[in-house]
Amino acid sequence: MKALRIGLLLLAGLVAAEPVLADRLKDLTRIQGVRNNQLLGYGLVVGLDGTGDRTPFTNQTVRNMMNQFGITIPDGVNPNTNNVAAVTVHATLPPFSRPGQEIDITVSSIGNAGSLRGGTLLMTPLKGADGQVYAMAQGSLVVGGFGAGGADGSRITVNVPSVGRIPNGATVEREVISPFSKGDTITFNLLRPDFTTARRVVEAINDLLGADMAYAHDATSISVRAPRDPSQRVSFLSILENLEVAPAEEAARVVINSRTGTIVVGQHVRVSPAAVTHGNLTVTIEENPEAVQPFPFTDADTVVLPQTQITVTEDPARMFQFGPAVTLNDIVQAVNQVGAAPGDVMAVLEALKQAGALRAELIVI
Repeated sequence: MKALRIGLLLLAGLVAAEPVLADRLKDLTRIQGVRNNQLLGYGLVVGLDGTGDRTPFTNQTVRNMMNQFGITIPDGVNPNTNNVAAVTVHATLPPFSRPGQEIDITVSSIGNAGSLRGGTLLMTPLKGADGQVYAMAQGSLVVGGFGAGGADGSRITVNVPSVGRIPNGATVEREVISPFSKGDTITFNLLRPDFTTARRVVEAINDLLGADMAYAHDATSISVRAPRDPSQRVSFLSILENLEVAPAEEAARVVINSRTGTIVVGQHVRVSPAAVTHGNLTVTIEENPEAVQPFPFTDADTVVLPQTQITVTEDPARMFQFGPAVTLNDIVQAVNQVGAAPGDVMAVLEALKQAGALRAELIVI
C-alpha cells in the first residue's frame, strides 16, 4: 500500500510538471455512475396573504392533512384555502449525498395561486424515479417576484411570484447506492462523443500509467483499470481528472437560431463554387382617406372616401460568388460586403445547403 501511495504521488508530480495547453479530463468527461438524481414531491404552502389557489385538489389535500391530525371537516363545508397553495417541489440530489446533508429546493405553484411570497412549505417527502423517499423538505420560501393590482382590475407583475426557492430546504434521508467503488475499472464518458478524442484520452492515460491501462469501448466510453481500495481510488481519480488532453476539432457545422437571428459558422465550413443573389422586396401600403363635404343647404352627410396607395419597391440585388473551398473568413467578408441582414444570411445558407454547395451540417434550433 505504501508503494502504491508513493507511486500516486510521483504520478501527480509528473502531471503538475508538464503543463499542456489542452482541456482537463474532468472538463471533457463524466465518470460513469457518478451522477445527479432528480427528486419530486407534492405539498402545501401555507401562510399566504390571500394569494392562494381555489382548486379542488387543494381542498382535497387540506382535508387529507387535517384528517391525519384527527380533525374531520364535514362534508359540504368548503375549507377556505385563500392562504394555501398546492405546489410541486423539485430538487437535485448530488452524487455521494449522505443522510443528514441539506440540499436546495424549488417550489412551484400548480394551481391559480397569485403569489407564494411570505409562504411556508409544510413537510413534503421528495421521491426519486423508483418511488422511494430520498429527502424531506420544509421551510420558508424566498420569492424573487411580486405583483400588485388595483381596484379597477389593473395589475403589474415583476418576475414570477408563483415560484420560490428554499436554500438548504430539504434534508437527505436515504443514500443512493453508487457503483463508484465496485469493479476493477472506472469508465469515463465523453461529453461530446468523438473517436479521435477517445483515442487521445487512451493514449494520454497509457503514457502516464503504462501500456494497456486504458482502452476505449467506442466514441464515448473509455475504461481505466483502477485500485479497489476506495481511498486509493479517490487519489487515483484526482490524478486522472487533472490530466490534460487535446480534444479533436469539431465537425463542420453551421448553427442557426431562427428565433434570435443568431448564426454561428464553424471553423471547418467550406463552400463549393456557387453564385448567390438575394434581393429585398418592400411593399408599402398607405391609407389617405378623403372627406367629401355635402353641398350647402342640403340634408346630405359628410362622406369619407378611402384612398389606398400601394407601392412595391425592390432593392437591387448584388450577386456575389464563392470560389472553390472558400474558408470561414471568405464567407464573412462576402456577407459583409453585400450588407445582408441575419434573416437574409439564413436564407442564403439554406439555399446553399439545398444546392449542395455548403459542405457542412446545417443545424436550425
